[in-house]
Amino acid sequence: MSRPVLIALLVAVAAASSAATVLILNSRNTGIPALTEEQRAVREKFFGSDKELPPVKEGQEMRPRW
Repeated sequence: MSRPVLIALLVAVAAASSAATVLILNSRNTGIPALTEEQRAVREKFFGSDKELPPVKEGQEMRPRW
């Protein structure tokens, strides 16, 4: 088998396996129900709100000093 044919075959197999993986994962996610309002409230309370955090003042510098 020539090299271009082998490469084309490998690309086709990779594309087919990727498509199959996406289809399998999408079919599994359809059975998950949406969150209820109570669950959303608990989640918001536990993880915090989407409010922007205040700026850091006099914090440690992140980059190393070389």
